[in-house]
Amino acid sequence: MGMSGIKTGAGLTRRGFLGAGSTAAVLAAANTLLPFGSTAWGAAPETTKAVLGFIALTDAAALIIAKEKGFFAKHGMPDVEVVKQSSWGTTRDNLVLGSAGSGIDGAHILTPMPYLISAGKVTQNSVPLPMYILARLNLDSQAISIGKEYADLKAGLDASVLKEAFAKKKAAGQAAKVAMTFPGGTHDLWLRYWLAAGGIDPDRDVETIVVPPPQMVANMKVGTMDAFCVGEPWNEQLIHQGIGYTALTTGELWNRHPEKSFGMRADWVDKNPIATKALLMAVQEAQMWCDEMANKDEMASIVSKRSWFNVPPKDIIERIKGNFDYGTGRSETNSPHLMKFWRDQASYPFQSHDLWFLTEDIRWGKFAPGTDTRAMVAKVNREDLWKEAAKELGVKAGDIPASTSRGVETFFDGKVFDPEKPADYLASLSITRMQA
Repeated sequence: MGMSGIKTGAGLTRRGFLGAGSTAAVLAAANTLLPFGSTAWGAAPETTKAVLGFIALTDAAALIIAKEKGFFAKHGMPDVEVVKQSSWGTTRDNLVLGSAGSGIDGAHILTPMPYLISAGKVTQNSVPLPMYILARLNLDSQAISIGKEYADLKAGLDASVLKEAFAKKKAAGQAAKVAMTFPGGTHDLWLRYWLAAGGIDPDRDVETIVVPPPQMVANMKVGTMDAFCVGEPWNEQLIHQGIGYTALTTGELWNRHPEKSFGMRADWVDKNPIATKALLMAVQEAQMWCDEMANKDEMASIVSKRSWFNVPPKDIIERIKGNFDYGTGRSETNSPHLMKFWRDQASYPFQSHDLWFLTEDIRWGKFAPGTDTRAMVAKVNREDLWKEAAKELGVKAGDIPASTSRGVETFFDGKVFDPEKPADYLASLSITRMQA
């Protein structure tokens, strides 16, 4: 399950990203080259419409901003619809339907989901639906939250402080419940990694349950779960409502980790290559906009609207600026773990990162150990289309990754993932569910 197709070498760890000045320059150039409703490459998109799903999470901002600020329209796609989904299961079901069946063509999505859907692992009757990942939507800034029942333990990166309390609950016949958003998805993997690193088996020592992101806080309030992993603004809202606290942000677990992706049905992309490029350019431009600190207040104001998230802007604004109140007396300003939409090559879908997600899903039994993950990534990850769009948009060559791998990644507990040696990474993990 190695990935020799991923090249490593010079420049892998280069952080080169568009700073405020060069981002503004690219946006200005895009506005000059691409007047409203036109396309730089001449031919009009095959369709002016696409239906894209999103869940009320801050990392969906690029799709919302691309619609609200007119980036889709500017790139020749004025009829794009960005439609709220109630859960990741709903997102999956609507992707299977497609817009022709009153569903959706693409979505803000958990990065492993296009793989699970393409393989038929999470679809009805195990029928595969080929999908592509076109871009990453963000890095970092999910969080693991704990109920106030455990406030005195002040759990942080070290989950082992909860081990005894969880064991007592299980011994009393009521195992602690920890919630994530979709089996095999990013939040499931962050929660499992954190628990296992602290010696807590996420399947045997606790009960792992699925709760849609917008329902996390309400469920914690009525005592449905003891801990959860989800994106913002729900961790912040939990603290504002006095129900629990943040144990850690996921950037502390894995600095600059990949998170959500922009995924689409493969048949839509194959049928509409020019429209796909237009969508990608609009999303990339929106990501640049979202990353500008000067735009954060407006961004919070937009996405907090009833039609989008329906939450108070105060539940969004501080964390997108990098200011984290953990609800325990601990706070951090200008955190390096704030959500990144464009900088640090956040938008580029590194194949090496997709490989890590697949490797972790092998760890937890979602895929068999012999799965040809290299072939899966080659089929689903369309970083080639991302590069074409970025070049059309005027992103300078030095800000377009030269390699499909970001190289060796190191986690908070010292574990190392080398995308050239995923089997070595799996062998280093003590708690797994790998199938025989």
